[in-house]
Amino acid sequence: MGTFFMEEITIPADIEHRIKNAVRFFWATRDGQISRQTAHDVNDKGNRGAVTGGKQLDGFVDLIRQILIEHNVPESAIYTNEKLELPGFYRPSKKWDLLVVDNEKLVLAIELKSQVGPSFGNNFNNRTEEAMGTSLDIWTAFREGVFKNSRPWLGYLMLLEDCGKSSSPVAIRSPHFDVMQGFENSSYIKRYEIFCNKLVLERQYNATCFMTSNRSNADTGCFDTPNEHLSFSTFLASMLSAVSAHHAMKSKVG
Repeated sequence: MGTFFMEEITIPADIEHRIKNAVRFFWATRDGQISRQTAHDVNDKGNRGAVTGGKQLDGFVDLIRQILIEHNVPESAIYTNEKLELPGFYRPSKKWDLLVVDNEKLVLAIELKSQVGPSFGNNFNNRTEEAMGTSLDIWTAFREGVFKNSRPWLGYLMLLEDCGKSSSPVAIRSPHFDVMQGFENSSYIKRYEIFCNKLVLERQYNATCFMTSNRSNADTGCFDTPNEHLSFSTFLASMLSAVSAHHAMKSKVG
């Protein structure tokens, strides 16, 4: 395995262009999967054909991988296609989207998710429950000494379709008690922003990234960041700081 060597942490000057490429890949892959399944008369409920096809977020996986390599993280320590399973406390293991494992030490683990319409309600609940369950599982396993190393860095990225149904206020049913402040008259975009903020606030993830993109921008890859604290650049800065800290600790021990 190669040796970590971290120079000054820098966010690439062309990062917006590279993000747009990843967003463009997302839409192209997703729409392509829907078209292929339709052509083969695959009967899949709603847009689930694109969801079950997978790979839509590989543009972001590759972008993060390249930035890690540009910051001298050995390619042999970065896992994106295989060996992505990590043990848990409540389940035997869970597959992540990107890992950095160096000398049997878990440095970082990243989960990437997306959601498009037309159904946002149930899918929002599913996504939030998945993210919370995943963090609870791995942090409890960490507490029990499963990873035998210092606290790893966890990242969560969500790309949401920006459309009328996701940007309009949604009615809330809570007949017995008032909902918490901030959720009143909130859209799904706002709810995801609140959720991603709280994941970091409650230390469930070290950093989260939340972006939206309208399908009309599929060819350009244009995207929005509803909250700069949840931007991709902020996400990267936190991730690279964790890698730098790992290198410093490794050098100290060595």
